[in-house]
Amino acid sequence: MTPTYILILIGGYFLLLLLISYYTGKNDSNIDFFKAGKKSPWYLVAFGMVGASLSGVTFISVPGWVEASQFSYLQVVFGYFLGYIITAYVLLPIYYKQNVTSIYEYLDRRFGFVSYKVGAISFFISRVLGASFRLFLVAIVLQQFVFDELGVNFEITVIISVLLIWIYTFRGGIKTIVWTDTLQTLFMLLSVGLSIYFILDKMDWTFGEFLASEEFSKYSKTIFIDDFLAKNHLVKSFLGGMFITICMTGLDQDMMQKNLTCNTLKDAQKNMISFSVVLVATTFVFMLLGVLLFIYAEKYDIALPVMDGKPKSDLLFPEIALNSDLGIAVAVTFLLGLIAAAYSSADSALTSLTTSFCVDFLGLEKKPVSEQKKIRKITHIGMSALLIIVVIAFKNILDTNVIDGLLKVASFTYGPLLGLFAFGIFTKHQVKDKYVWLVTALVVTIIYVLSKIPADSLGGYIFGYELLPLNGLLTFFGLWLIRKDLDQK
Repeated sequence: MTPTYILILIGGYFLLLLLISYYTGKNDSNIDFFKAGKKSPWYLVAFGMVGASLSGVTFISVPGWVEASQFSYLQVVFGYFLGYIITAYVLLPIYYKQNVTSIYEYLDRRFGFVSYKVGAISFFISRVLGASFRLFLVAIVLQQFVFDELGVNFEITVIISVLLIWIYTFRGGIKTIVWTDTLQTLFMLLSVGLSIYFILDKMDWTFGEFLASEEFSKYSKTIFIDDFLAKNHLVKSFLGGMFITICMTGLDQDMMQKNLTCNTLKDAQKNMISFSVVLVATTFVFMLLGVLLFIYAEKYDIALPVMDGKPKSDLLFPEIALNSDLGIAVAVTFLLGLIAAAYSSADSALTSLTTSFCVDFLGLEKKPVSEQKKIRKITHIGMSALLIIVVIAFKNILDTNVIDGLLKVASFTYGPLLGLFAFGIFTKHQVKDKYVWLVTALVVTIIYVLSKIPADSLGGYIFGYELLPLNGLLTFFGLWLIRKDLDQK
């Protein structure tokens, strides 16, 4: 498929998004931008959140990770499911009861100004890095298979990608996102389903024959309990996955902002539970696709694509979809799925960053009404520029599989949120608010040092995703040390 045809396809797709943006952003009001008027149907939010949660990282990176990790990632996904249940029945009731715009307003009401800002800053760093990971992934695919051939450098590719997102979100915000995410999820699921179908057809397999094949068995080990010291041990992966979900969904303004557009708490909970079931099943399908890709690559002698002199497993799916002889249908559905997956996450991230910065840092709701819309729009431009800078920086520093890198970042940045919210929910104590920043900075430093200790120095133990709950636990302990007695004000 030529770069020209790819560009035409991308252009047509974004025209569709702009059409949706036109109808959902007519009011151009802050209440629609931040909360969608609290009128979003729960089932629409649930379906759209599947695409936002999976994103381009799952679409590309999970299939590309199968060779190195087999099905061990499913251990993390099982943990995700429990985390979604906890989010639905512990955190959502708090947010609805307090009627917050930014979920970090809870920390202000519970502890004070410094705790509130620490929570907001933790989210801000987390979401900037997370959104940049996702945008980086789609940008390197577009660069490798489209823009390199056209002589366009990587920096321009990134600017174009972010500019397109800004264009269709700057008026409608989260109201637009709820609808575009639904469309994007549909394209993404259609793409992976058709890709599996066409690869099986090319290899003359039925789905049952594929699952029963000797080739599949080489990749299908799921439960790892032999070596507790290993990073992928079941207990470490499951608990890590649970806490990742609690933090990256339940304590994340991006994901919770969609839930808070539902009219009632009951609707939001139905959304969360139904979404979690679909997400787990969908992730499993992506891993099946990953196995098929590596089997297909081995059979037809397709090497891993090289970028900047290094093999990139993240690029195997696009290499096979666009450059093998599977046909135009696979290429078209892959591109639609890739664009949909990447932008369904990045557009909501840009909106949530704008929301958090306006509410948590600029105090937008305290500004004169006549200035609020102008402030929101300027902030939206600023957040777009920030994403461009970080994505470009990633090209020079990222040397790991993107999904693995994303989860590692979460271990550092979401830990303070986990500790703060847990202390607020499960104790009645106040804290000495002015010292909260010191506690969180010290704990993140400790976690970073632990992550850098060589395995040989720990008897072969390798830290994995359990760093996130450990981060939260140490933060909780630090807050306990600076607590006030219950009779103190």
